[in-house]
Amino acid sequence: MDLTGRNFLTLKDFSPDEITYMLDLAADLKEKKKKGIPVDIHRGKNIALIFEKTSTRTRCAFEVAAHDLGICTTYLAEGSQIGKKESIKDTARVLGRMFEGIEYRGFEQTIVEDLAKYSGVVVWNGLTNEYHPTQMLADMLTIREHFGKLKGLNLVYYGDARYNIGNSLCIVCSKLGLNLTLCAPEKYFPNKDLIAECQDWLKASGGSITLESDIKKATKDADILYTDVWVSMGEPDEVWAERIADLKGYQVNMDVLKLAKPSAIFMHDLPSFHDLNTKIGKEIHDKFGLDAMEVTDEVFESKQSVVFDEAENRMHTIKAVIAATLGNNF
Repeated sequence: MDLTGRNFLTLKDFSPDEITYMLDLAADLKEKKKKGIPVDIHRGKNIALIFEKTSTRTRCAFEVAAHDLGICTTYLAEGSQIGKKESIKDTARVLGRMFEGIEYRGFEQTIVEDLAKYSGVVVWNGLTNEYHPTQMLADMLTIREHFGKLKGLNLVYYGDARYNIGNSLCIVCSKLGLNLTLCAPEKYFPNKDLIAECQDWLKASGGSITLESDIKKATKDADILYTDVWVSMGEPDEVWAERIADLKGYQVNMDVLKLAKPSAIFMHDLPSFHDLNTKIGKEIHDKFGLDAMEVTDEVFESKQSVVFDEAENRMHTIKAVIAATLGNNF
């Protein structure tokens, strides 16, 4: 399958077969890395990594993946002119003259779309407010590794489903035939237009999307329990207070895990406030009296937790995306 020159902005743009191809390629690249087999098929190429939001997994995944493929990376963050002294359009046209590809992690989806529109080179979405497609590939590869399949599995997402993780789960589960339940108060359900957009994909794949506020109903027969942080960094205290009040009943703890199938796994895109053993976590504890937020430490550290498999797979799947879109020469 040839994906050369394709932008990777949202999984809406890719068919189920194309998504599966990238998962298969990621699995192959993962095996090659474990065996020490070189894959530097893009030696001599250069890519720009734009980070307007902080990152551990996405940055490391892109840099290691690129280096394994023989690609040099240039990291651009607060020191660049992007969106300050220079427009996104102008930045795209400059970078497109110097690099074979551009990764963007930041805010509005329109920014990564403008980079793709004006740069003339391949652009990859490392995260926007609306979508997180590289995370979805890592999630699907992790699930497939543990269950040997994707189609027909029951995935439950707990928490605020209005933004990039909730949106992207709707898309990928619809296309690959998983049964997705979004478990949250109604005010945190995803946009109705997105659910409507998923209907044709669901019909083709046999998957389903269910919106459920009752945590017991949602978790019954769950194969995968998935959550994310409730509040993004930089949001004011009143937002934290509102989200915590609204979502504290949707914490993934051992009582919730026991409602799922015995074979169920726990997933989280990270970072996680599972023990509040960080500077920010201690502030949360002092302000709101919590020992954990979206997931308890007991679940996070349990045998059913696959969060670090998931984190590792960010690199293997991102490597597949880069390799395929710059031209897979295996």
